[in-house]
Amino acid sequence: MSNDVPTTPEASTAYGSYVTADDVARAAGVSRWTVNRAFRKDASISAKAREKVMQAAADLGYIPDLRAAGLASARSVSARSNLVALLIDDFANPHKLVMLEHLTRALRQGGWDILLVNTLDTDDTAPALRHASQRRVDATILIGIQFRDEILDQVHQGGRQPKLIVFARTSQVDGVISIAVDDQAATRCIAEYVTQRGFRRPFYLAGPRTFSAHLLRKETFMEYWVQKHEHTPETAWIGAYDSQKAESLIRESLRGRAAGALPDVIVCENDALALGAIDAIRHDLKLRVPEDIAVIGFDDVPQAAGANYRLTTYRQPLAEMAAYLVEVLEAQEPMQSRMFLGELVARETA
Repeated sequence: MSNDVPTTPEASTAYGSYVTADDVARAAGVSRWTVNRAFRKDASISAKAREKVMQAAADLGYIPDLRAAGLASARSVSARSNLVALLIDDFANPHKLVMLEHLTRALRQGGWDILLVNTLDTDDTAPALRHASQRRVDATILIGIQFRDEILDQVHQGGRQPKLIVFARTSQVDGVISIAVDDQAATRCIAEYVTQRGFRRPFYLAGPRTFSAHLLRKETFMEYWVQKHEHTPETAWIGAYDSQKAESLIRESLRGRAAGALPDVIVCENDALALGAIDAIRHDLKLRVPEDIAVIGFDDVPQAAGANYRLTTYRQPLAEMAAYLVEVLEAQEPMQSRMFLGELVARETA
C-alpha cells in the first residue's frame, strides 16, 4: 500500500471525503474501539495494535476527533478529552499575546488541544463557561479582567467543570486553582527600587477596577510608600490596559504643571500603561525620560526591550507558570494554587 494514495477498497471509498474511525478500523483490521484508544495517550493498548492503527490513519489522512473518541471509549465522567478552554479578554493589553504564546506552546507540547473563547464582557463569562462545558473540556483556564468570582463559585459548586484555573491573577473561590506571580512581593520589589533610586514623588497609574480577581499592586505600593516615606503618592486609574488611554490620561493630568509639581517617577500597573505614559511624557509634554520623569512598568512585554522604550519593568516567569499549569492538568490528585516570583529588569527609563 502506498503512503501517498490508499489502494484498498475501504480506503478508496473514504479518501477525498470525511474519513471516520470506522474507515480506519476496517483498513487496520481492528475494532473502532481500538482506533479510539490508539489516539488517547492515557489508554492501554498494545504497541502492535497502535502501530497498525497509526499506519492506516496515515494512509487514509485520518484526523481524530478526540472528544468523540473519549465518548466512544468511556461513558464515564472520568473520560478525558485532552481539550482545554482558554477564556480570554482585554486584547488591548499586549501582554495577553505573550501569555497566549507561552500557554499554547506548553499545552500543545503536553498533548492538549485548545478551545479559545473571547469573553466579550463581564456578562459573557457564564455563557462561555457553559459553552466550554458542553464541549467536554477537561479544564477551563481564565485569562482576563472580566470574570466574577461569584460566577466561578456557582460553576464550581454546580460541578460543571472538572477543573477551573485562573491564570496570571488570583481567585478566592475554594477549589479554583490560581497560577500567578506574587503581586505583593513584586510590587514591594519595585517600591524598594524606586526608593533606592532616590525618587520621592511617585505617581501610581493603575488599571481597571473590575469584579475579577484583584492584582493588589496599587494597594501594596501605596502601603509601602506611606509606611516608608509617610506620605500618600498621587494615583489615577484607567478603565482598560490601553496605551492610548494611558497617554491621554497622563497628558491631561500633567499638562501645565510647574516642574516642581511634576512626579519624578510614574509607576504603572502594567507595561501597556507604561508605554502610553512614556509617549505622553516625550511627545505631548516635551519632557525627557528618565531625566524629567522616570517610568516603571510591569510584565516585560516585547516592546519594553525595544530601542524606542528600553522600559524598566518587572518580568513575570511565564514559562514556569505555564509549565505548572500543565502539571495541574495532568495531575490525578487535587493541586494547590501557586504564586511565582519574577525579577526586576532595570533598563533606561528608571
